[in-house]
Order: sequence, then structure tokens, then C-alpha cells
Amino acid sequence: MSPEHIRELFTSFGPVTVKRMFGGAGIYSDGRMFALVHRGVIYLKADTQNAAAFEREELPPFTYATKAGRRGVTSYRRMPERLYDDPEELAIWAREALAAAIRGQRSNVRGRKRPRLPISDL
Repeated sequence: MSPEHIRELFTSFGPVTVKRMFGGAGIYSDGRMFALVHRGVIYLKADTQNAAAFEREELPPFTYATKAGRRGVTSYRRMPERLYDDPEELAIWAREALAAAIRGQRSNVRGRKRPRLPISDL
């Protein structure tokens, strides 16, 4: 998935920046990362306020292999497939993901530690 294609997908949401990172890419709005792309799949930022939407649709989190051979779990969840063809609904989900990113950034600024997600042996 090219950066141009990603920017086109998010047109109804607004302008986004795509930056390469760790074999994938981060998707940013106003300097805040709210989504990531890995192997052609988009994952949106989730937190306690928007996680229920992902859970209802049984959308898994983005995971990665650790040096110890385990699976790390992130706060990014797989985007519903239908959103690749529905820019208006994608904009709604993207706004929620951006809000989650902002909330997460605010908790860091206030000195509170964000809870770490557990590492599992998936």
C-alpha cells in the first residue's frame, strides 16, 4: 500500500502524513500518529473509550515478535475491511482513533504512566 493510496483513503477524514517505520508506516494527523500500516493492513489507535467498537467486530490488535520470541501487543487494532471502500465511515473511525491518540498523549504529559498491554505467547 503506497503512501499516495493511504492519503487517498483518508481524504474524507482530512490530510494525513505517512512516515516509514519498522517495516511499515505510521499515519499522522497534525503530527500525531493515530494509525499504522503493516503488510498492507491498517491498524487504528484504540483505548478504553473506543475499544468496544473494535471488540464488537472482533478486530485483533497489532502484534509483533519480541527479541525473546514472544508476541508484543499494541494499542492499535485492525481496521474493519469495509472501511477501505467507505471513506465516510473511515473518517468517523479515524476521528475516534485520533481522539484516542490525543488522550494517550495527554496522559503522558500529566506524568501518569499509561498501562502497558500484556505480552502474550500468541
